[in-house]
Amino acid sequence: MPRWPAALTPRVVAGRTFGAAVKLVRASGLLPKAIPDGRGDEAVIAKTPIDAQVIVYFADTVTGLYQLRPWFQPLRELHRVHPVVVLGTDSRAIAAIRRESGLTAYTVAHYSSVDLILQKAPARLALYVNHNAANFSMLAFPQLVHVSIMHGDSDKAVSISGQTKAYDFTFVAGQAAVDRLAAFLPLYDSVARCVKIGRPQVSATAVRDPRAETVAGGARLTVLYAPTWEGDTASLGYSSLAASGVTITRSVLGDQRFRLVYRPHPLTGRRLSAFAEADARVRALVTAAARAEGGAGHRVSLGGPAARDLLAADLLVADVSSLAIDFLATGRPLTVTIPPDAEALVAATPLLEVAPRLGFAELEDVAGFLGELWDADRGTEERLALARYYLGDTTPGAATKAFIDACGRMIDLAERNWAEVRRAMAAGAPPRTRPEG
Repeated sequence: MPRWPAALTPRVVAGRTFGAAVKLVRASGLLPKAIPDGRGDEAVIAKTPIDAQVIVYFADTVTGLYQLRPWFQPLRELHRVHPVVVLGTDSRAIAAIRRESGLTAYTVAHYSSVDLILQKAPARLALYVNHNAANFSMLAFPQLVHVSIMHGDSDKAVSISGQTKAYDFTFVAGQAAVDRLAAFLPLYDSVARCVKIGRPQVSATAVRDPRAETVAGGARLTVLYAPTWEGDTASLGYSSLAASGVTITRSVLGDQRFRLVYRPHPLTGRRLSAFAEADARVRALVTAAARAEGGAGHRVSLGGPAARDLLAADLLVADVSSLAIDFLATGRPLTVTIPPDAEALVAATPLLEVAPRLGFAELEDVAGFLGELWDADRGTEERLALARYYLGDTTPGAATKAFIDACGRMIDLAERNWAEVRRAMAAGAPPRTRPEG
C-alpha cells in the first residue's frame, strides 16, 4: 500500500484539485449568477486610500440587487455627509453597483481584506439590506455599529425574523414595524433598538394626491398587478401568480375601463417552475393585448424604480408585500390577495383589516371587483392615516434627511463607545461603564 507524503495525502490532493477547479470557473466568469464569485479587489484595496465612515455590506449576487437599488439615491445623499463604501462578495454585483450608483464599491474575497479596510478607513457604521447569512462575517467587527435597513417593510414573516436580533439597531419606516417586532419577537427590545426614519424610497418622489385629481372622461384607469415571488418556504408562499395570475390578467385586459401594468418580482420562478411558467403566460397575454390595442397602454414593467409604477397607478393588485404598504402613500385604492398557500403565515394587521381582499370568490369577476372598488371608494383618509403609521413622514425629502441624521448619530455613538473600549484596553482593564446604547 503506497505511503503518501504528509503534504500529498489523497484528501489534500482532492482539496487542491477542487480549489483549482473553483478558481478556474471563477476566472472564466461562468459561475452561476446566484453564487458569489469571490473575485476580489484585494490588490486595489491594498494601495487605495479609503476614507469611508459608512460600509454598506452586500453579501449577495446580481440576483439580489433589487434589494439594494432602491437605496442608491438615499446612499448618494448620505455620501455627501458621511462617505460611503459598498463591500460585497461578488464582482459582477459590485461592478453593477459601481455603474448604477456611482458609489465606491469593492469585492472582498478574504476576511482579512475587511480588517485591512477598517484599519485604513474611519468607518464606524455598517448597513445591511437583507438577512444574508454571510452578513455574520461583517458582524464580527466590534468597532462598528451594525444596522439593518432591509429593503422594504411588509407584513411578511421575514419582517419578524429572529435574525433581526443580530444587529445593534434596525432602521424602520414607521411605528408599524416597531409594533410588529414587539408583538412577534418578545425578547427583542423593539422600542430601544428600532429607529424610525420613514421610507426614503417612497418620499423621494412627490406623491399624487388622489383628492385633487379625477380620471378624464373616457380615459382608462391604470391597474398595477405586482405579485410577489414564491418565497423560499411554504410559510412565505404569499404569491398569487401561479394560482390566479392568468385569471387576474385576462379579466383586467378584457375590460375597456382598464389598462394593465404587470410588474413581476425579480426573483419570480427562481425556486418553483410553476411560477416561471405563469410569469411567461402573463407576459405573453399583456404583450399580445398591447399589440392588439396600441393606444390602451398595457405593458410589462421590468426593472426601474417601483415607486414610478406605484405613483402612476390608479389601482393596485398586490400580494402581502412591501409594495402594498408603499402604495398607501398615494391614498389610492388597493386590494391584497389572499395567499393560495394555506401554510403561508399571515398575521392580522391594520393594512389587511382595511384593504379589501382578493380571494377565490372575487376571481370570478376581477374586473368587476376592481371597478366597484374604484367607484365605491371612500377610504382615502383611512389609507393615508395607515401610510403615516406604516411609512412615517412621506413628505418629499423628510425620510432621506431622517436617514442621514440617524446614520450620523450611529457614527457618533460608535466612536464614543469604541474610544472607551480603546481607553480601557490601553489601561489593561475592562470599560468602567457600560457603553451607550
